[in-house]
Parts: sequence; C-alpha cells; structure tokens
Amino acid sequence: MTTPDSWQKSSFSGGGEGNNCLELASTPTTLHLRESDTPSIQLTTVPAPLAHLLNGIKAGRLGTETPSA
Repeated sequence: MTTPDSWQKSSFSGGGEGNNCLELASTPTTLHLRESDTPSIQLTTVPAPLAHLLNGIKAGRLGTETPSA
C-alpha cells in the first residue's frame, strides 16, 4: 500500500492545541483519512464508496433509522 506524503487539514480547524480535525490525503488510487490527534490510525478507501457515504450524509439518509428491539 502506498503511503501518502502530503496530508490536508480542514480550513475550519484552528492551529492551536485542542483543534483536532480530520485530515485527508490521496494517492493515485486511494483516499486516506486520519484524525490529527491519532495520525498512526488511518482509514483507506477508494473514491466511490466515500462519495456514496458523503452523499447519504448530505441527503439526510443516515442516522434516521431506529434500532429494532
């Protein structure tokens, strides 16, 4: 697996302590996500599933189901 060289942090994240944020990096075939306060733990995916997840979140389709008893 190729490890990305450059990580990008959200512009909404401040620069001081306690401003942990999601960071994103890419390689030619994958996207890598990590939380800035635990950079050794990374989630790796390809663009299509991440796009489906983000579209579902934007459309409000996630988190609306109630668990069965």
